[in-house]
Amino acid sequence: MIALGLLTPLIAYAVITLLAVVIPSRRRPGYVTNAAGQVLTYRTNGKWVLAASVILWFVLGLTHLVPFTWLYDTRWWGLIGAVVVGLVFSFVVVVRHPSTGKGFLADLWFGRAKDVQLRDGFLDAKVWLYLVGAVLLQLNVLSCAAEQLATFSGAGAGSVNPGFLLACAMLTWFCCEYLIFERVHLWTYDFIAERVGFKLGFGCLAFYPYFYAVALWFTAALPDPGVPVWATVLFGVLFLGGWVLTRGANMQKFFFKTRPDRRFLRIAPQSISDGTHSLLVNGFWGGSRHINYLGEIIQAVAIALATGYFGVWEIWLYPLYYVALFLGRQADDDKVCRAKYGALWDEYTAKVKYKIVPGVY
Repeated sequence: MIALGLLTPLIAYAVITLLAVVIPSRRRPGYVTNAAGQVLTYRTNGKWVLAASVILWFVLGLTHLVPFTWLYDTRWWGLIGAVVVGLVFSFVVVVRHPSTGKGFLADLWFGRAKDVQLRDGFLDAKVWLYLVGAVLLQLNVLSCAAEQLATFSGAGAGSVNPGFLLACAMLTWFCCEYLIFERVHLWTYDFIAERVGFKLGFGCLAFYPYFYAVALWFTAALPDPGVPVWATVLFGVLFLGGWVLTRGANMQKFFFKTRPDRRFLRIAPQSISDGTHSLLVNGFWGGSRHINYLGEIIQAVAIALATGYFGVWEIWLYPLYYVALFLGRQADDDKVCRAKYGALWDEYTAKVKYKIVPGVY
């Protein structure tokens, strides 16, 4: 069991990659250009790879080849295996590219190359990393839900926690909608500014598929805590509110970049320009410079709350991680934008004063 548990993430990544290769895809242009000024294109079929992976998970469970709870039962061994895979990938992808001029540890952490593609974009490292991370996270979520149902569905075993299942549904929605809107993410900070190194590679291969489900790990074997129905509903509404902020902001920016005259949710785009660059200053992007980050944090808080075990400190690790991540990313993004836009960025920050939380920060 230990050996198979350690190998589980490697096997999962291999199967997911095979599905990504054989399932028909669409070539999508992104925002990033190469050294020759040509817009990079990416194969996107994430939603179909996710669907195929979930179907395969169900088939393996129904035929008793792999228990539905396998990923939960071997979660610690699987995490160790994923850590090894993440470390090896990060090291290999960094040493294969020339130094940025910084020290090796800095290159290892941040990466050296921004755009790592095979066969003219047939496989893109960033698309692949987010795909395999999201799919394995979804399978981990399903395994946790299976553990909860298997433990508390029997007579006299206690009550199934509806809030826990809601948290599972929230994370499922998180994974599904990311891959449904896979094209939109080609225009986000990660694809534009991040390099492929430990931060991104290890993050997607080990941290993303395991840590994001940390609230489920520590509550899957616990019964219904008796949280009132109205409170559980409120947590669901909070999650949807966070999702609207995140998805709405990303979609508004996507439409502005690809179809600048198009209204989004009946919001006519307003922007400032220096003749070369344009920046949105209304709608979601008039509230704060990174209101999508606020939405992500709200969703993470809602997931923790939905489990109903407010005193289990481990459930708060996920939202706390987001706070730390986005504070640092916001500062990095501001530096990049100030260098890129110059005086236009000063004009923008004068109009949109708040960094993440409107009226607060």
